[in-house]
Amino acid sequence: MKPPPVPFNQRPVRRVDRQPIVIPLIGVLNMNKRLWIMALVIGIAAAAPAYARSMTLTTELSNYSGDGAYLAIYIADQAGAYQQTLWVAGRKSKYYRHLGGWARGSNLDSSEFDGRTGASVLKGRTLSTTVEIADNLIDAGYQILIDSSVEDKRDIRNDVSVPLTQANSAKAVSGRGYIKAFSFTL
Repeated sequence: MKPPPVPFNQRPVRRVDRQPIVIPLIGVLNMNKRLWIMALVIGIAAAAPAYARSMTLTTELSNYSGDGAYLAIYIADQAGAYQQTLWVAGRKSKYYRHLGGWARGSNLDSSEFDGRTGASVLKGRTLSTTVEIADNLIDAGYQILIDSSVEDKRDIRNDVSVPLTQANSAKAVSGRGYIKAFSFTL
């Protein structure tokens, strides 16, 4: 006659001593030092980020009547679709929705502009800031757009639109509203 089955949670635990698995490293230890160095260099090169360069943005405002202007400086593709925020002038995020094209493109996601903001710009003043930009965006059909807004005045989408090319570097362009002149220097 068979003994009655033992419930699962009351079964005795059988210990099994396992021996550590030793991986033979003889072939690896005898590898040529040059191969190690080459593998290290290739690994570092493959993990390197895309090249970037500094770009200085200079925005001069006209002498309009009113308070300081909120500006959104951003990159868009050939079709005008938002790609990346370069700079936002204006500290109170509740007014960012007035920067139409940029607000729609960035969805006002704070991760899009964290660390890329500053105070609003007063009439007749100049905003100059330096940002990092990926080399692959230059001469690739992208453009720099600026949306502007002033309290109790109209909001201007695409106050400035300039192709992001080497040829346009350091050339001033006129704005359509509150911006008197804009230039970027690569």
